[in-house]
Amino acid sequence: MRADIPRRRRPAGALLVVAGAVLWGTTGTSQALGPDAATPLAVGTTRLVLGGLLLVGWAIVRRGRGRSPDAGAVPDRRRVLLAGLLGGGGVAAYQLSFFAAVDTAGVALGTAVAIGSSPVFTGLIEWALTRRAPGRRWWLATGLATVGVAVLAGPSRLVPLGVVLALCAGLSYATYAMAAKVLLDEGLTGPTAMGVVFGSGLVLLLPVAVRLDLGWLADPAGVAMLLWLGAVTVLLAYQLFAAGLATVTASTAATLSLAEPLTAAVLGVLVLGERPSVTAGVGAGVVLAGLLLLVVPDPRTAVPRVRAMVRTTRR
Repeated sequence: MRADIPRRRRPAGALLVVAGAVLWGTTGTSQALGPDAATPLAVGTTRLVLGGLLLVGWAIVRRGRGRSPDAGAVPDRRRVLLAGLLGGGGVAAYQLSFFAAVDTAGVALGTAVAIGSSPVFTGLIEWALTRRAPGRRWWLATGLATVGVAVLAGPSRLVPLGVVLALCAGLSYATYAMAAKVLLDEGLTGPTAMGVVFGSGLVLLLPVAVRLDLGWLADPAGVAMLLWLGAVTVLLAYQLFAAGLATVTASTAATLSLAEPLTAAVLGVLVLGERPSVTAGVGAGVVLAGLLLLVVPDPRTAVPRVRAMVRTTRR
C-alpha cells in the first residue's frame, strides 16, 4: 500500500475530504427536520441501504472510466476481495455499533467517543500496514480535533458499555476507511471502490433493514429526507471522500472527517435554533484548529515549492 502521497496533491485532496465530511454533518439536521416516527436506527440503516444501492449503480455506470492516480499495473484480486469484505463488514458494524452506543450512552458521549476515536484507530491500522508512523503534525492535529470533539459534546455520564460500543464504531469506521484506501491503491476508481465497500455492507445490512418499522416512508417529508440522506450524504459525500482519499493518507482523511461534528454543531445553531454553551464554542474552535493544521500546507515545505515555481517561471 502506498504511503508516499505527493505533498503537492495533499491540500486539494484534504479539501475534498472536508467537503465530504461537511455533507455528512447534515445528517442530524435532516433527521431532526424529518418525521418524528423515524427512529435513528431506521434512518441510518435505510440511508445506507439507499446510498449503497446508488453507489453500486454509479460504480456500474462509471466502470472502466479512469483509474486511481496511484494505481498499479494490475489489481491484486485477493487484496481487492479481502479489502471489499473487510470494508463491507466495517460499514455494517459501524451502523449497528454506533446506534447501539448512542442508545446506551447517550448521543453526546456515544458520538464523541465514536467519531473522536476513529482517527486514532485509522492511524494505528495504517501504521501497522505501511510500517510508517504518522508524523508529528498529524498527531498534533488529531489530538487537537479529538479533544475539541469531546469538549463540543459537553459533559456526559460515563457508561462503560456505551463507551465500548462507541469504540467499536470508531474501529469500524477505521476499518472501512482503510479498506477503501487499499482498493484505491490497487487501482480501482473512486466510484468502484465505494461501490465495492458499500455494496458488501448493503448485503450485510439487509436483514436488519427488513425488520425495521418503515411506516414513516409514507410521509412525503420522510421520502424527501431519505433521498437527501442517500443521494447527498452517501453518494455525493463518499465520492468526494474517495477522490480526496486517493491523494491523502487514510489517517489524515480520518482526522479531517472530524469536520462532520463541527458542521452538525453549526447547523444546529443556524437551522435548528440551538443555543450552544461557551464550552461548546471553545470545542468547535479547537476542532477547527486541528483541521486547519492538516489542510493548510506546512510553510517549511510550501515556501520552497513556491520559490522553485517562481524560478522556473522566470526561466
